[in-house]
Amino acid sequence: MESVLITGASGFVGRRLSDRLRADGASVRGVDIATDLKREVVAGDIGEPGPWQDAAQGHEVVVHAAAAVTNTASDEVAWRTNVLGTRHALDAAAAAGCKRFVHLSSVRAFGDRDFPDGVDEHHPVRPDGNAYVDTKIASEQVVLQAHAAGEIECTVLRPGDVYGPGSRPWTILPVEAIRSNRFVLPAMGRGVFSPLYVDNLIDAIRSAADRPEASGEVITVTDGSGVSCRDFFGHYCRMLGKGEPRVLPTAAAIGLAAVPEAAAWIGGTGTEASRATMRYLARRGTYSTAKARRLLGFEPAVDLAEGMRRTEAWLQEHGLLRS
Repeated sequence: MESVLITGASGFVGRRLSDRLRADGASVRGVDIATDLKREVVAGDIGEPGPWQDAAQGHEVVVHAAAAVTNTASDEVAWRTNVLGTRHALDAAAAAGCKRFVHLSSVRAFGDRDFPDGVDEHHPVRPDGNAYVDTKIASEQVVLQAHAAGEIECTVLRPGDVYGPGSRPWTILPVEAIRSNRFVLPAMGRGVFSPLYVDNLIDAIRSAADRPEASGEVITVTDGSGVSCRDFFGHYCRMLGKGEPRVLPTAAAIGLAAVPEAAAWIGGTGTEASRATMRYLARRGTYSTAKARRLLGFEPAVDLAEGMRRTEAWLQEHGLLRS
């Protein structure tokens, strides 16, 4: 990865990837909503074609990290960003003659429930009416279609639950909710969380861009094992001096989440403390990483204990552990 364009370059994963690649001497440009000249990021709305697509010229690899990563987006916003935006990024990469397109999807393409433990890429995807889930599935189809048509070599990565410094869904938001005593887990905390420390994801992205074996493949990436939600979020509770996470039966947690969800809807906003989030945190299955190990040589370098140590240091530095 000597010359790379990153969409969503100012976001959590995109920024981390940019920093790692530049530290290794790579030429990196980015696309995001706002210009950032210091980081060589040009402004562009991936939901429509435009001058931003010219940023792909002269690069060997496009890493498509831009997405509406939320349970609150409308069907139209999620489709425009996650599906149509992917098509526009592919068009830019193909027109520029790039060699590889690495698309960041999500394990949520398997659906949020009712998949077998240790599920692998052979298992079919499952739309479930959630805009994020359904548009991630559709975005994969767009990428694989482009690969099959010979437009550009593509690889789809399905990351697990990506946490670490800067992660909004799995670090910042839960810490804020725990700090203000608004955090509760469904399934009595026994739901399965599949952590992926952000730097481990960066390692997988780099391998996906470089390895011929990854061409045309869909590859799931996590840190290799699931942990209970009680155990994972318990790390944040202890950082905040809160003891253990509060837990409820799933039906009660879903009912409780309906209250802030309704209030946010009335106020014309959204909340991640939603029924969809409760259902997601009640999962009982894990994801196989055998294919990632086989095709990418992927072995997570940072385990959960070290990942949480680094995350706590970042949270302290940014004042997010203060009462």
